[in-house]
Amino acid sequence: MDMMTIWHLTGWEFAALAAAALLVGFSKTAVSGANTVSLAIFAAVLPARASTGILLPVLIAGDVLAVLTYRRHAHWPTLWRLFPAVGAGVVVGTLFLLRADDTAVRTSIGAILLLMAGVTLWRRRTAGARPEEPEEGTTSRAGRVKARSYGVLGGFTTMVANAGGPVMSLYLLSAGFRKLGFLGTSAFFFLIVNVSKLPFSVGLGLIDGHSLLLDAALVLFVVPGALLGKWAVNRINQRLFERLVIAATVAGGLQLLLR
Repeated sequence: MDMMTIWHLTGWEFAALAAAALLVGFSKTAVSGANTVSLAIFAAVLPARASTGILLPVLIAGDVLAVLTYRRHAHWPTLWRLFPAVGAGVVVGTLFLLRADDTAVRTSIGAILLLMAGVTLWRRRTAGARPEEPEEGTTSRAGRVKARSYGVLGGFTTMVANAGGPVMSLYLLSAGFRKLGFLGTSAFFFLIVNVSKLPFSVGLGLIDGHSLLLDAALVLFVVPGALLGKWAVNRINQRLFERLVIAATVAGGLQLLLR
């Protein structure tokens, strides 16, 4: 981890990280997956590989606030069905990080962002033409295969780039979750998965005492973001916000790929 980069942030760089932390809080309580913008900012300001470890405690703080807000609305059968596949994806992502250098991680993050933006656009375009599954967390064979596929991809993307949000958002929406069930299930999912990633990130040298000091400062911005998200969840123009998130995600992904 490049400590000189971390400890010699300019005022504008810290402001960008603080804004990204605020957006983490907002996304956790309003629009899950919007924090792809945050990971693009972190990877642009900090070394790409180190940014994944520094962002993780910030995400966990947002997850805790989201669980406290929506804890009564989680759908546990869906969570239990996803966790084994997610675990496999986390292991694959860890093996990738053991061999990947900073350039490979940055390129991977950029590619993942563009992929997730494309998936989101595809979902929006086909939502009206394809029927939703009838129940939250279907137990059919097709439903189990889909859960495993999304779980592995979500585990890999969340380990390598903390970018599992769009993958899980797509899965939960396709499974017919309503707003509160979506937010509650997503909150517990990411709290459990992100906490389980801590030993891997520490073992990879992505989290240490120095990085946690920066996290302690950034977590202060997660709280107002979460409160803003809780206030806005029933008032926000969802369609406009999703368009802005997709545009920012594409811009962030291109910036990382061309950097």
